[in-house]
Amino acid sequence: MSTQSANQYPPAVVPDRLFEDAEAEARWRARFHAPRISTPDWARDAPDANLYVSNASGVWEVYAWNRATGEHRRVTDRPNGTMHATTSPDGEWIWWFDDTDGDEFGSWVREPFAATEGSEPEKAVPDVHDGYPAGLEIGAKLVAVGVSTDDGSELFARIGGETHRFYSHADDAGIASMSRDESLLAISHSEHGDSRHSALRVVAADGFTTVAEKWDGEGKGLTALEFSPLPGDQRLLVLHERRGREELLVWDVRADTETELELDLPGEVAAGWYPDARALLVVHFHEGRSSLYRYDLDTSELSSVDTPAGRIGGAGVRPDGTVEYSWSSAAEPAAVRARTVEGTDAVLLEPPGERAPGSEPMTDAFVDGVGGRIHALVSRPSGAPEGPLPTVFSLHGGPHAADEDRFSAYRATWLDAGFAVVEVNYRGSTGYGSAWRDAIEGRPGLTELEDVAAVHDWAVQSGLSDPKKCVVNGASWGGYLSLLALGTQPTRWAAGVAGVPVADYVAAYEDEMEQLRSFDRALFGGSPEDVPAVYRECSPLTYVDAVAAPVLVLAGDNDPRCPIRQIENYLDRLAGRDLHHEFYRYDAGHGSLVIAETIKQTSIEVNFAQRALGLR
Repeated sequence: MSTQSANQYPPAVVPDRLFEDAEAEARWRARFHAPRISTPDWARDAPDANLYVSNASGVWEVYAWNRATGEHRRVTDRPNGTMHATTSPDGEWIWWFDDTDGDEFGSWVREPFAATEGSEPEKAVPDVHDGYPAGLEIGAKLVAVGVSTDDGSELFARIGGETHRFYSHADDAGIASMSRDESLLAISHSEHGDSRHSALRVVAADGFTTVAEKWDGEGKGLTALEFSPLPGDQRLLVLHERRGREELLVWDVRADTETELELDLPGEVAAGWYPDARALLVVHFHEGRSSLYRYDLDTSELSSVDTPAGRIGGAGVRPDGTVEYSWSSAAEPAAVRARTVEGTDAVLLEPPGERAPGSEPMTDAFVDGVGGRIHALVSRPSGAPEGPLPTVFSLHGGPHAADEDRFSAYRATWLDAGFAVVEVNYRGSTGYGSAWRDAIEGRPGLTELEDVAAVHDWAVQSGLSDPKKCVVNGASWGGYLSLLALGTQPTRWAAGVAGVPVADYVAAYEDEMEQLRSFDRALFGGSPEDVPAVYRECSPLTYVDAVAAPVLVLAGDNDPRCPIRQIENYLDRLAGRDLHHEFYRYDAGHGSLVIAETIKQTSIEVNFAQRALGLR
């Protein structure tokens, strides 16, 4: 095996292989190498012009699909990949976001959908400066684009060859939606000081005067999903949380009237319009799984669009009423499927190459905690003995996200290595109501770890987990929680793995992108100058001297979300202690879109945990 250099810090071990058995070694790598594909998105007025992203080349890139000819072509080819793209309404242009080595700072560029040899992308809106993306809406006559920098948010509109900056504010804001006739623009903003619970404003594209505003008050966010697809129909589909969870309403902006939709479903929902605007395609989230429904706006009838239990990764309705969606489960790899109005359901797109080997199903655990019932998803390795197992407690990022019953090559690798995997939807997770999501306000990190501790206790007491062989693991917010857990719960963990973490919260705040500073002010109750004690109490750096278990840290050089300097501050403190730690540093941003790099990092993590637990 080889080692990877990381400045003065102890380098992580990069194993040549994870498994001695050749078949097992081939299987885990095959799951990552198997080509994957997203649900296609099509041009509004040219539904044969489609885009999707795929890792078929070994890097996640944008692809164009001409349904009329059947031609597929790769649009982007960049060393660190490309994920964000859309089409112009007429299908003539492809827009994609061009950043530098994954740093998320850049601008929108465009190129023809039917690209010719030697054609190069051009800056789509030449007189809008670079920044972090804050929304984009492309019309036939109007383009609206949002940009965020350290100075705050700016929103621009390009009409008739001229670009107008129609909004700027120090707090977070973004382009949300544009009406079909291009007369109205909806923007989200946090002028009230809380970017986690945004307000909405609709302005006229002619003069940018305010047409209507909506704010539900402190702690109740509004999210504009999309305007009706019909010309002249100025209804806006909105998510609200007036009854303690995210639900739907339809806002007639010109009339300034609204209709709340009561769907009588547990959990939370999102939705999009059917092409005739008489129905909605509803995505329902509940206890780690998602499903599809059709909601008829005339009759208020809710009907199931039958899909198996698992996760819906994306969905849309074609002009003929066909529902196209991506589906997977913990055991079954993702597939892009199409369900016709007659009920026929079949695979729509299959990327080239071999399909990924399957993995193990999940079971649910519900554990009582100090803040209420905690939902965890539990996976056991195939053929595992009945006795307690080495266990990875995998903590999701966000924090406002959730673990789901979805296929994961990463999870499957830990299972193949003999670890049980427990995924905890701690307080702060979405899908369990507003109070659960917002319970971490004022005490982030420590609140989530109370739930992790309760699930850890359950896993040990139930006989699932060996208390001497428990690993805490996560990336982004999950990496932050992992470092914080190692310092505040040192007796629980035999090892810790932290990918792209917040490690020194004050330094992270100083260096991170402004959109996250705004988020942190809302979450912590102010900046580090306003509430220094809260940042100190919730920062892993505060507890670094209490860490007792071996720790692996992975970080990207160009990460704007969890910048490298604050991670080095933490490693500098570790370096002064007689504690085994390793560091892996890579040339990308907040994670990698390169499959070979993802495989390398996974092998580093699993090998580190095996060595730390004495399993190899």
